[in-house]
Amino acid sequence: MALKEKLEAVLNVGLRVPSIMLLDVLYRWDVSSFFQKIQRSSLSNNPLFQYKYLALYLHYVGYILSLVLLTLPRQHLVQLYLYVLTALLLFAGHQVSRDYVRSELDSGYEGPLYLEPLSMNRFTTALIGQLVVCTLCSCVMQTKQIWLFSAHLLPLVARLCLVPLETIVFINRFAMIFTGLEVLYFLASNLLVPYNLAKTAYRELVQVVEVYGLLALGMSLWNQLVLPVLFMCFWLVLFALQIYTYFSTRDQPTSRERLLFLFLTSIAECCSTPYSLLGLVFTVSFVALGVLTLCKFYLQGYRAFMNDNTMHRGMTEGITLLILAVQTGLIELQVIHRAFLLSIILFIVVASILQSMLEIADPIVLALGASRDKSLWKHFRAVSLCLFLLIFPAYMAYMICQFFHMDFWLLIIISSSILTSLQVLGTLLIYVLFMVEEFRKEPVENMDDVIYYVNGTYRLLEFLVALCVVAYGVSETLFGEWTVMGSTIIFIHSYYNVWLRAQLGWQSFLLRRDAVNKIKSMPTATCQQLQQHNDICAICYQDMRSAVITPCGHFFHAGCLKKWLYVQETCPLCHSQLKSQSQPTPTAMPAQEVPQPPPPPANQNQAEAEPADPEGSVDGCEGAAGEPETEPCPELPDHPEEEDTDPSGPCAEPGLNDGQSGEGSEEGQGPSLLECQGASRNSQPLLPPPPACPGDCPAPPPAGEECVASLSTEVTGPAQQHVGQ
Repeated sequence: MALKEKLEAVLNVGLRVPSIMLLDVLYRWDVSSFFQKIQRSSLSNNPLFQYKYLALYLHYVGYILSLVLLTLPRQHLVQLYLYVLTALLLFAGHQVSRDYVRSELDSGYEGPLYLEPLSMNRFTTALIGQLVVCTLCSCVMQTKQIWLFSAHLLPLVARLCLVPLETIVFINRFAMIFTGLEVLYFLASNLLVPYNLAKTAYRELVQVVEVYGLLALGMSLWNQLVLPVLFMCFWLVLFALQIYTYFSTRDQPTSRERLLFLFLTSIAECCSTPYSLLGLVFTVSFVALGVLTLCKFYLQGYRAFMNDNTMHRGMTEGITLLILAVQTGLIELQVIHRAFLLSIILFIVVASILQSMLEIADPIVLALGASRDKSLWKHFRAVSLCLFLLIFPAYMAYMICQFFHMDFWLLIIISSSILTSLQVLGTLLIYVLFMVEEFRKEPVENMDDVIYYVNGTYRLLEFLVALCVVAYGVSETLFGEWTVMGSTIIFIHSYYNVWLRAQLGWQSFLLRRDAVNKIKSMPTATCQQLQQHNDICAICYQDMRSAVITPCGHFFHAGCLKKWLYVQETCPLCHSQLKSQSQPTPTAMPAQEVPQPPPPPANQNQAEAEPADPEGSVDGCEGAAGEPETEPCPELPDHPEEEDTDPSGPCAEPGLNDGQSGEGSEEGQGPSLLECQGASRNSQPLLPPPPACPGDCPAPPPAGEECVASLSTEVTGPAQQHVGQ
């Protein structure tokens, strides 16, 4: 079944190529110059060449027939080609019969065939040829009535019956007329078939347009006709014919420079019409697609075909070629000038392919450098491709400078290759930094800044080159020849390559500046806070020797949090908004800056249930500064309706450490506010205890407010949720 589908796909493309070739021939054919040549020749008296307007009408009819053949459904197209093949076979049978009659007239022998060996050989050869023609016609037309195609056998039968040679000539003409009448009858019987097909096609087109619209109709025709593959096959046929014609007329071997010139001139000959130019565009697109696919396969193996990127399908290179060809008027130039211009256009296309290869290789190389993959073969493939992309663009720029005189326009052309080499150099530099970091087993300081500066350098160079191109194009438009196409190209280039690049670069700069300002506005954790936190960074999963504290009380590396803020402006853990603040919140303040009352004492039951921390905790001044404990918080009466389920009792566990409000453990839970405040405040939300006081603790607040007075600010939502647990 798969083989049948492939065969149908091949037929769908191959049978439509002649229609494109006919359109190309009709475009090349100049009717006026053709009739001028006819008038200067001996055919001027022929009545067929005296009606110029009739030939013009036939010229337009040829266009219509070509378009009909191009859009005809595959089943009808196959049937049409079978009819044409049958007509060609009948014509071949007529030629065989006519050649046999001429050979018999030349020999002049009218006796029995078995008496003359040469006559017998001629008769046998003609008979076998006619039988093959009849059999093939019967098979192609799928009919058993083989006599319908046997009219050309009549001269052979007459010669076998010893009919005079003059009569055999008449019989041969009768056979030809009879075959022609058969063809006319067949055409007359199928005269309404084109009308019915056109009527059916019109109805289907109207239905599709009414239901889905014109865009859906265009996409359907694009997919059914397989136009990219069709035009590519058409152009390859033209190119092969051009190469064959050149080598068939030359006997001497060709040098390497001559081969390059032959290649360029052959391409120039095969893009002299709009149809052949489209064929070259699609051919370049498929070649670019093959190169990019080979690049992905070289880097990733069969995994490269799992995630296909729509931006790397070769269409960018084809569109680039089409825009440059239309802008420069390629098809209107002479062959030599066209070949000269094509060399520059193909250089730009190859540079675009190399840039696409770099876009494929860059994330793979950087991911390989940042990972811990120790496969030497993977690293060799990545580095070797980067070295190729580093050397080959520079070599291309050097070679084109050898062929052409250096000017501003040529400098702009080769600048893309130079920028590609610089970008590859930056990628290799970042890859080396990643590998050094891997061998050192510890992160390199300011790695993201180095990467930003490396990437920003070649982005700035790309922007400057694009700006120079726009400036040169504007100057040529203002002081040179102005064209609508040139102005449109300049406008598109200005928007996509200048304005959008400037906008993206400025947005990236603003994001980095805002991220740096937010990091600076956050307090830095002290050594005591880091020891009490005793956790890793939630972004990089590495130990924290230094950290910043977010407004929601989470600890992160400053560099890691800055990278995170490049992406989004929320906390990585609780997803609360992180905004720049003029002063830090009390939850993020260091412990020594927050005044607090003395903590409540632990009751006897809690002391028996859980022993005290021998190293001291932060629930009182003794744990914080080694000083005697201040007056304890008076015990409040029990409330059965709000009885605490913790067997250790209230106000016994160490207080919630500073900066640990959203990610504390069971050992860091604070006392329940319900047990500290009494029944009158049983609806109050659970709040964490204050951090430890740094030195001399102030006098305790009045009774009934000792636990509330220490909570000077509102605690964030994640801290409330943690203590409530």
